[in-house]
Amino acid sequence: MALRRVVVTGLGALTPIGNTAQEYWEGLKNGVSGAAPITRFDAAKFRTQFACEVKNFDVENYLDRKEARKMDPFTQYAMVVAEEAMNDSGLDLEKIDLNKAGVIWGSGIGGLKTFQDEVKSYTLNDFTPRFNPFFIPKMIADISAGYISIKYGFHGPNFVTVSACASATNAIIDAMNYIRLGHMDIAITGGSEAAVTEAGIGGFNAMKALSERNDSPETASRPFDKDRDGFVLGEGAAGLILEEYEHAKARGAKIYAELIGGGMSADAHHITAPHPEGLGATNVMVNALKDANITPDEVDYINVHGTSTPLGDISETLAIKKVFGDHAYDLNISSTKSMTGHLLGAAGAIEAAACIMALQNNVVPPTINHFTDDEGLDNKLNFTFNKAQEKELNVVLSNTFGFGGHNTSIIFRKLAE
Repeated sequence: MALRRVVVTGLGALTPIGNTAQEYWEGLKNGVSGAAPITRFDAAKFRTQFACEVKNFDVENYLDRKEARKMDPFTQYAMVVAEEAMNDSGLDLEKIDLNKAGVIWGSGIGGLKTFQDEVKSYTLNDFTPRFNPFFIPKMIADISAGYISIKYGFHGPNFVTVSACASATNAIIDAMNYIRLGHMDIAITGGSEAAVTEAGIGGFNAMKALSERNDSPETASRPFDKDRDGFVLGEGAAGLILEEYEHAKARGAKIYAELIGGGMSADAHHITAPHPEGLGATNVMVNALKDANITPDEVDYINVHGTSTPLGDISETLAIKKVFGDHAYDLNISSTKSMTGHLLGAAGAIEAAACIMALQNNVVPPTINHFTDDEGLDNKLNFTFNKAQEKELNVVLSNTFGFGGHNTSIIFRKLAE
């Protein structure tokens, strides 16, 4: 069967460097760092005392106070960006088939703060079982999609994907395929995460995954730099409205870009470390290119996973060289995690938004915080260090990889009539 075309008609973002999609884009192109000392709790006893938190955010400016109290922050973030994306799309709920509209969301962890706080309360109160009646629905990862569908009355497919840091990209791929196959005309998709908590920082510290550059948080996330020492934990969300092309065209929708392909693969190697030769990363980009029916030399820019970990940055660049050959030296590469930190299950959503806005503006956002070349990397590649670059962009690819060896890639293209 012929697959239907899928386009992006709405965007929303709530990030450590901007609380709307446009603010986020301004932060990206200007190379703003979202890292700063943690304000959510007293981090003095932790090895890492900084993160990329959402700033100047008051949930009561967006949601009814009583309703917001029933939600973990990751769900609050999801609701905020879904509303921005829906408003941006111009969709009229009275003029669409709600049975063909769905919500496919992504979150790697879900309600970590809720789980932490309820268990803490239980232990501090002499192990008396006085749990909040909303404990379970606040905690479970799927509740974000549930709340969004309830708000808009969407009766189509409704679920949350969980594949660690690949979660949001998995959600976007699933939403794309449901629309391609005719099961939906419209999807609210993306991802949210709120793991800047004692448990989040403590857990990743125990794994030695986080940077410990407490004396200079704003320069701590430094992908591809010789002195990178781990990732910086981030939080936030992004939402995309995906729509079947003819449906969007018929209503005169503003179209940001076409989503032309997605790939998935597994490293099948280690629970936290990437395959040393970039096997899974190679396969997933090959799969995405095949799905999009394009050749490697058509890609202009790759928004890499680029977490600022010693092993991950090496394996991803090896994979890029294998897949793209000589063209790897002609395309731009950048890691926007250098600015936003790593949003875990929401990373793929904010990075998809970054790719879409890069296409719109013909600007490649930079990889900031580059100070020293790493001799173990191919420094002839264009990592777009420290400053955004103007470039005619037609096709962009975004990579996200997760603990457990989960790999996802998606490809966007400027709309071709």
